Amino acid sequence: MDANLTLLLTGAAMIGCGVYLVLERSLTRVLVGLVVLSNGVNLQFLVAGGKAGEAPIVGEAAVSEMSDPLPQALVLTAIVITLAMVAFVLAMAYRSWQLNDHDDVQDDVEDAAIRRLAESDEQSDSFDLSSDEPETFEQEGA
Repeated sequence: MDANLTLLLTGAAMIGCGVYLVLERSLTRVLVGLVVLSNGVNLQFLVAGGKAGEAPIVGEAAVSEMSDPLPQALVLTAIVITLAMVAFVLAMAYRSWQLNDHDDVQDDVEDAAIRRLAESDEQSDSFDLSSDEPETFEQEGA
């Protein structure tokens, strides 16, 4: 099987850029990253499907000359799923813009508490080994 190296590298670059953008804090960048990532995966599906051939209809062409319909079906399904995800993230970004005048994702309260705990542990690098009682952390609000 011959794969087009240009299409493989283009798809890989699109997937890499998409992953980078999805990891950003701005929902607009996440949205663009989702679209780029999806298009890169769709391109890889089509490259993996092999060379183009005749329509996969029994009796129209020899089986060896037919193109594989599975990658095409996967791409169509991925397009529909991407459309739904784009609509969802776009609605979240719009609502965030209405409420906060920006579309940045805020820190989770639990993550901030864990980060503060880790920073306080780093500052007090010494552990008190003379105490026999284990440390207990109580949950806030419980």
